[in-house]
Amino acid sequence: MVMPGFSLLSEACATEPLAVANRLADTPLYSLVTLGLDDRPVPSGSRQVLTPDRAIAKDDALDLLLVCAPWGEAPEPTLLVWLRRLAAQGRSLAGIGGGAELLASAGLLDGYRATVPWPRFEAVAGAHPRVRLSRQLFEIDRDRLTCGGGTAAMDMMMTLIATHHGSELAERVSAHFVLERVRMADEPQPSAPLAGAPQSLVDAVTLMEANIEEPLTTHELAEHLGVSRRQLERLFKKHLQAVPSRYYMGLRLQRARRLLRESDRPAGEIALVTGFSSAAHFSTTYRNHFGLTPREERLS
Repeated sequence: MVMPGFSLLSEACATEPLAVANRLADTPLYSLVTLGLDDRPVPSGSRQVLTPDRAIAKDDALDLLLVCAPWGEAPEPTLLVWLRRLAAQGRSLAGIGGGAELLASAGLLDGYRATVPWPRFEAVAGAHPRVRLSRQLFEIDRDRLTCGGGTAAMDMMMTLIATHHGSELAERVSAHFVLERVRMADEPQPSAPLAGAPQSLVDAVTLMEANIEEPLTTHELAEHLGVSRRQLERLFKKHLQAVPSRYYMGLRLQRARRLLRESDRPAGEIALVTGFSSAAHFSTTYRNHFGLTPREERLS
């Protein structure tokens, strides 16, 4: 379903992988229909127009609804009623870009993990405290799917295709789009955590990212930045909801996870280049953070 002002890129990134999956599988795995609030053509944010197949009131027979909408729009009451009816019928609902905020406005993300476009994070968190917001690239929590829009929609749909029909087909779809790799859900939205943050916090994170192999202590970071340790901790707590050491560890583990997934380097070597003194310490910390060992990560 598209709302006026929707992102044409987000819409294409969400629907094209499904169409390509159909062609590559040589069987109709997915049947796509485009809906609007009514039958009139819907202008995108770039003023290109998409003509719905029909209006929402005429179609409730859906397994999954993808809601593609611009950010921060006041929701149409009739749309919220319709979304709640679909949810009551057990339909799966996906919010893409501003579509995630529409689902939140309908109360359909309460108690769910969800993500929204990073410029809207604080506003949505304040307006919908019962939503378990994350800054991840996308979230799939039971029958709710959300992403920040743009190319993240493609990563989300690739994951859905792999869940439905296996990773081999998802990899073939990825190759069709000449993607270097499909990003995982737990990767952060680019630039999301530091939007509007003080320069000292940006500099602190930059220092962390540049010193993964030989991590700096919080005291050393504060000294480099010319601030007190307590001031640095307050900045991290306010803007990143974590103490510096925990955020730093998350950066190191994310780097390790990418190396495990994208390279053939031994786990012991990856431990060293991400700042761990031993493979055993690396394995324990990795399992505590991700719920599986580095070896299990490679086999998954």
